[in-house]
Amino acid sequence: MIDPALTEWTSQLLRWLHVITAIAWIGSSFYFIMLDLSLKKREGMGTGVGGEAWQVHGGGFYHMRKFVVAPPELPAQLTWFKWESYATWISGFFLLIWIYYLQAEIYTVDPAVMALAPWQAAAIGIGALIGGWFVYDGLCKSPLGRNDLALGLVLFGFILLAAWFFFQVFSPRAAYLHTGALIATWMSGSVFRVIIPNQKVVVADLIAGRTPDPALGMQAKQRSLHNNFLTLPVIFLMLSNHYPLAWSGTYAIPIIGLVLLTGAAVRHFFNTHHAMGHVPAATMAWTWGGAAACMALAVWLSIIGKPSFDDVDFDAGLAPAELRTPLFEEAMFTLQGRCVMCHASEPFWPGIASAPKGMKMETEADILRHASQIRVHTVDTRSMPPNNITEMTLAERRLVADWLAEYEAARRGGGG
Repeated sequence: MIDPALTEWTSQLLRWLHVITAIAWIGSSFYFIMLDLSLKKREGMGTGVGGEAWQVHGGGFYHMRKFVVAPPELPAQLTWFKWESYATWISGFFLLIWIYYLQAEIYTVDPAVMALAPWQAAAIGIGALIGGWFVYDGLCKSPLGRNDLALGLVLFGFILLAAWFFFQVFSPRAAYLHTGALIATWMSGSVFRVIIPNQKVVVADLIAGRTPDPALGMQAKQRSLHNNFLTLPVIFLMLSNHYPLAWSGTYAIPIIGLVLLTGAAVRHFFNTHHAMGHVPAATMAWTWGGAAACMALAVWLSIIGKPSFDDVDFDAGLAPAELRTPLFEEAMFTLQGRCVMCHASEPFWPGIASAPKGMKMETEADILRHASQIRVHTVDTRSMPPNNITEMTLAERRLVADWLAEYEAARRGGGG
């Protein structure tokens, strides 16, 4: 069993690194999309120059030019934008392993969905990411890849199909996270396997005195465009693990579809603005109106589809006999008395719409499943209940700590 303090700190540091690298990647990606769309063709720009733009930032002026294929002569120093993408994916992958595979019993495996061993959950998750990349790459390289609209519709359907698959094997929270990780793998994989390799071929051709193939640039641009439209939905899916209302209900998969449409509409608005310097009223109306309508529908679906107490099988949630230690029942009643007003299928604390982080404490099995989280937040840090709003006493926290010691000893004794 991993020490709870080590678990908490490692999770926070990995998440910090992941967010930092993601900011760098998304920032550079959005910047170059904006730059590419804002370039203007003018006379006298030189051979092979497709457009230029003047920009001002931080008190300085910048003159940006883009070559249609490549410059006649390669500069001595060339900056490559790739490590932001690689570092984002690598840090995210390690975070996935640390939280969703090494702690699979808490976050990934839901016995009510499918009883998996942690190694099986990890094998399914990693296998799906690898397989999903090959499907995406194959579709882009197929004849379908020559039709951006048709390809986009097929990829939209594939994302929803992948989400459905994840919901068949993982907890809802893990299903959403893995759907986002699948798309992120496409994005970073495109940088690693298509965009950067194609650019390296162009550089090699220039050094050798050959004329680079324009098709290489077109392939890279298509993948870059996909990344542009998928970024906002990926961010939503990654953040959603903190907001169960999106993934805990009946309509979790349709909500993913609505988020994809919202992200595409918002990015189209900004792409149009960058390309034209303004946005026609009709475009502004359908992009923001469509985005607002999609999110309003997503909110409505999350409310009408959220689970209720009718969905809780209390008998199926009984603890195994070997884990019903002497203090278990008393600790359980204490935790439920102080925490279940929020950590329930239907929270009744004002302002709480769904169980925080999807962590419910209604049944015996719920209490056991979240034992390590209870230790961190109730005993080690005393961060829960928040501001001790339900007035949990020190004696009650000591009782929970004593039960956790019994529970961990029982698990070790039973080989768990």
